[in-house]
Amino acid sequence: MTTQELLRRAKGAKSAMAMADTQTKNRALRAMAEALADNTQSILTANGLDVIEAKGTVSPVMLDRLALNEERVFSMAQGIRDVAALPDPVGAVLRREVRPNGLVMEKTAVPMGVIAIIYESRPNVTSDAAALALKAGSACVLRCGKQAHRSAAAIVTALRQGLSGAGLPQDALGLVEDATRQSAHELMTAAGLVDLLIPRGGAGLIRACVDNATVPVIETGTGICHIYVDRDADLDMALSIVENAKCSRPSVCNAAEVCLVHREIAGAFLPRLKGRLVEARGRAGLPPVELRLDAAAAKVIAGTPAGPDAFDTEFLDHILAVKVVDGVEEACGHIAAHSTGHSEAIVTRDEGAAQRFIRAVDSAAVYWNASTRFTDGGEFGLGCEMGISTQRLHARGPMGLAELCSYKYVVRGTGQVR
Repeated sequence: MTTQELLRRAKGAKSAMAMADTQTKNRALRAMAEALADNTQSILTANGLDVIEAKGTVSPVMLDRLALNEERVFSMAQGIRDVAALPDPVGAVLRREVRPNGLVMEKTAVPMGVIAIIYESRPNVTSDAAALALKAGSACVLRCGKQAHRSAAAIVTALRQGLSGAGLPQDALGLVEDATRQSAHELMTAAGLVDLLIPRGGAGLIRACVDNATVPVIETGTGICHIYVDRDADLDMALSIVENAKCSRPSVCNAAEVCLVHREIAGAFLPRLKGRLVEARGRAGLPPVELRLDAAAAKVIAGTPAGPDAFDTEFLDHILAVKVVDGVEEACGHIAAHSTGHSEAIVTRDEGAAQRFIRAVDSAAVYWNASTRFTDGGEFGLGCEMGISTQRLHARGPMGLAELCSYKYVVRGTGQVR
């Protein structure tokens, strides 16, 4: 099936999805979760072929994002069930006002229509995106990276079984068969067929969508996330936060890429940082973190000199850029110049410093004494997420069900004329 045919079918199914009541959508989601679990082995077989083909062409951390196992498939199914358990946003009255002339005006949440998602080689995005879009009353068209296409196809086949079993049209969920750039461009320019485009992936994919789309697009995902360790930080806490933010899953957008350290504690903190992220991890058989140091940090510890792009790179790997700064103001200035607006953190016991940081940093999520790894739909209580919006219009931060709805005004009168 061509991409245009897939989009036309999705458009044809969007009315049925918009009219579906909460019980029908939840029944479909639960059936989709069961179908996913029932088809675990076929999904793992397809994924195994994707992994074999990708070996040697991507980094180990990116290969980990691609690989599935029974536990991950179970988590995907549970994510769909979690979405089914969430309140239905469609039809919610966001604001109600009775005008002096007696008109009752209700700002009411409505489905987007057809949501297209372009994403890279993360099979779990397939089920997350489908569940959220369908619960929000929209049809969903998915276009994944070629490295995960077999996996995504097996997942979508299972999900469509559950969807039709609950009496909703299978065409409300589709996977683009063409994995070339042409199909991505078709989605970006499908005015009249796509109501919202959401890219999930690296900076190149997101920039291509923002620059070329003629349909509405939400900018998501690229995460040059910073952690600033203030002079009044609890150093043990700071070490734990930095290690978690960098190492727990370095290939995701909420992983830390830059550590800024106050000059007054650099002599005490940086040797401990190297000991924790490099030496201790090496002894434990874990991948050590490559520290890319500015000139001031390099005077304190040994590491790789920070190149000209070190503070503007989303490494998505066991690499951390380190810079020494004079205080909160310089840290905030550096973040303003280099951040992608995703997630930033300050570690400090000084409430005044924390509040200055929180007010000055203009990112979707700002943390005080916590890891940036919490910027996630599940952690924010939204269920699984569609992505992390780094723009200011319509949606910002983790995008759950509410962010996948538009709204209209329903106005009730008793014969009023103007």
